[in-house]
Amino acid sequence: LAAADPRVLALAAQVTESREQDIPLLLLKLKGILNSASLGSEESKKIKQDIYDYDLTQYCMLVLRQDHSQLRGGWATAARLAEILSHCCVGLEVKEDAEEFYKKFLPSAIDNLLFLGRRLQARFIRTIKDEEKQDFLQWFRTVTDAICWLFGGHIQLAACVLQNDHFLQLLITDDVETAVMMMSVLHNILRVNSSVLLQVDEETLHSVLDELVYKLSSTTNPVIGNAATKLLLLVAKFCKQLVKLLTARYKGLKELLSKQWTGKGFDRDLSQLLDLLYLKQSNGKGEVQRQHQAACIIQAMWRGFQTRKRLKKLPQAVTTLQRSFRAKREQELQHLKKKKEDEALKLQMQLQRQRAMRLFHERQLALLEIIHASQVNKYMEEMEGKSALTIQRFWRGYRARRNFHQQRQFLKEYKAAVVIQRAACKFLEKRRRRRPLSPWKDPKGLTDEQRLALQQKVDDYIKLHPASQMSEEMSKELHMQAQEKLAQFLLRSRLDQRAAQRRETLLAQVNTDVELLMNAPGLAETTKKDLDVFMSRSIPVATKARQSHNTMLKYTHWPWWKKLGDEFVEDDVIPDDALNAELGTLFIGGRK
Repeated sequence: LAAADPRVLALAAQVTESREQDIPLLLLKLKGILNSASLGSEESKKIKQDIYDYDLTQYCMLVLRQDHSQLRGGWATAARLAEILSHCCVGLEVKEDAEEFYKKFLPSAIDNLLFLGRRLQARFIRTIKDEEKQDFLQWFRTVTDAICWLFGGHIQLAACVLQNDHFLQLLITDDVETAVMMMSVLHNILRVNSSVLLQVDEETLHSVLDELVYKLSSTTNPVIGNAATKLLLLVAKFCKQLVKLLTARYKGLKELLSKQWTGKGFDRDLSQLLDLLYLKQSNGKGEVQRQHQAACIIQAMWRGFQTRKRLKKLPQAVTTLQRSFRAKREQELQHLKKKKEDEALKLQMQLQRQRAMRLFHERQLALLEIIHASQVNKYMEEMEGKSALTIQRFWRGYRARRNFHQQRQFLKEYKAAVVIQRAACKFLEKRRRRRPLSPWKDPKGLTDEQRLALQQKVDDYIKLHPASQMSEEMSKELHMQAQEKLAQFLLRSRLDQRAAQRRETLLAQVNTDVELLMNAPGLAETTKKDLDVFMSRSIPVATKARQSHNTMLKYTHWPWWKKLGDEFVEDDVIPDDALNAELGTLFIGGRK
């Protein structure tokens, strides 16, 4: 056996080790490998055999089923993979497991290509932008060419294409451009295998013919009419048995063709089709035949309408089914993910608990080694007390949470009762407000004597309490006085503040001088250095700083047993009682 192509081996290894979303772009390298050898040569056959043996064609076929709108490369990559798949299969002669290749693999490839064509056709119809529509149309044309190339190399696939449900759904469309392409695919099928319509079942044959006749009767587009006419002519030429079916099943077909499509630019093909149909028609036509023709046309249009209506509802049903399936699958994945996370968390908590216990025991042993023997019992009692407090705290928390969960239903009922009572009170308040008011009773009017007495009282009050009036000049003068008083107050408060600061400074200076005098030596022992202390303010400050520094150094050099109670005190913190003697009288003062 000859060695496999190293490029195919390397690509197969990359595909096996790569992620799923990167496989389509890797499979595009097959195009360069196939183009390296001339078509039909032994080298080309050997490369195709290696590609099939290493399941790269199987990868190509499976990738076509994916939703390429979510993958790198998009639908352009899917169209190129369809072309690569058809070129890999045409010219390939499988000797081992030939039955699996011809009866399973090739029909599956045709089904996936037609399924990809349906997706591209649906997106082409839904797209609004012209540039995107042209791209989808080009990719759709590439897929249809790949299908034609595949059944052109394997003639037995022509019947498989016709009997596929996706092909009929692709053919039944109101879009002109994709419908013409699908009729071109049907035209190539009939050219490759002229007797293929006699090999399919009767339902498939009637469905195809019904769609062609419906297109002729429901549209006035000459492109659709020309393509449908050429297909019917090809059917009538290659399959003489079907001419009788056309004349019997579609009674008004000849009148439809002659009246609606004459003079549309394809009169030659139209006249040939009419001649073939008229050869099978009997000379006598009665009223029964005309009624039968009209009934057949109505039935054909009705079947086409029903089929289109059913197919329009089909994507919605498929979308609903896919949505429910994806939701269920997502729910299962979330459940599995949550279960794995819970197990991982449980294991992590167990490991952390074991690590904490080990560290705790190690720390206890280390402390027992360095603690003085007389302090061991005291330390153990403190640790037992802390442990007991921790256990009690956790137990109280657990008991409080358990009681809360037990009382949750009661709390819900209590809140519900409060809501109901509030609603009832609001309802009663609204009903109380809607009660009809008592009829208005006019107040009793005043007599003339009462009115005169009230007027006299009002006049007397005004005379006793006249209204105060102030002119604009008086208001401005009052404002100026208020501003002057406010400025005097602010100035006085600033002077008071400066005087207070000066008093505090003098008091600090007096305290410093008193401290120096209290610590001063006698006159007999006085030196020039002591005199400089009273002449300069920096020397006492430096002296006190030096004393505090020495005190800190003494504390740091203490033995460990003197600092045994300070395990939880920071290193740079010194007890207050150690520094009170040295730092208690230190006060730094100065002059303004």
